[in-house]
Amino acid sequence: MRHSDDNANPGRRQFLECMAWAGAGTLWLMHGGVLRAQPLSAGGGQAAADATFAFVQVSDSHIGFHKPPNEDVASTLRASLAKVKAQPVTPDFLLHTGDLTHLSRPEEFDTLAGIMQESQVPKTFYVPGEHDVIGDNGAEFFRRFGEKQQSGGWYSFDHRGVHFVGLINVLNLKAGGLGSLGADQLAWLKKDLAPLSAETPLVVFAHMPLWPLYPPWGWGTDDSAEAVSNLKRFGSVSVLNGHIHQIQQKVEGNITFYTARSTAYPQPAPGVGPAPGPMKDVASDTLHTYLGIREVRHVQGRQALAITDEQLS
Repeated sequence: MRHSDDNANPGRRQFLECMAWAGAGTLWLMHGGVLRAQPLSAGGGQAAADATFAFVQVSDSHIGFHKPPNEDVASTLRASLAKVKAQPVTPDFLLHTGDLTHLSRPEEFDTLAGIMQESQVPKTFYVPGEHDVIGDNGAEFFRRFGEKQQSGGWYSFDHRGVHFVGLINVLNLKAGGLGSLGADQLAWLKKDLAPLSAETPLVVFAHMPLWPLYPPWGWGTDDSAEAVSNLKRFGSVSVLNGHIHQIQQKVEGNITFYTARSTAYPQPAPGVGPAPGPMKDVASDTLHTYLGIREVRHVQGRQALAITDEQLS
């Protein structure tokens, strides 16, 4: 995504430009770290017209879950992917940020694989959630969905000038359920990023948050500080994760952290109630407002990406 006509200081560039909530009817634009709202009816305007590529984040589909508030998670995943299929331009790929299944059963992985094909997007990149590694330490997940670049399952790839890094933080969970990257993965990350220019835009994705969102509920990664230290020299960094089934955001220098909605069920806000878990008291006619997907666009001639969070409405 680097362009020869973009001479801005990379340390001050904003990689993630906007967020939008379709159901709320507002488009949020970020310029220089400041959010500005405009009606969603105004659309993406020239930004959408000039987009050179897009990808979509899907997370926490929990195939196999069949309790309140959602006894048919396959249908809500299908509805999410129908939004992808309805886009005027097919995204280049999907990112699924974990908890594909609820109990890591072979039939759940089978169902998930079949449904994901319905998006008709040519490629999907996956990282596992803790629900995908139950019983076999992720062996079945990695056999079916792993990129197989590294023995530990983590990987990276480049796409149109952007460097993408998929991290695994759901194995060897720490006290309280915090995620963990481990020494081998941290050493690999440092080596993977070392050749890159500080102007290279980064997208890092994992299942559990790479910032201490709410450690009492295990909403964080025990050794994420070391990982983040390797990202700080870059002018434009976006970190995407799932796990908490809701939108949260944090900006730390040039690094923007985003969590994503689930396609299955919502969880309470951090610290609201005794523990995380499905919000069982959500009415069936409002469930869709808690679920959704995320679209990310690159806009021609800009360093920024445009982020759109879509509700199932």
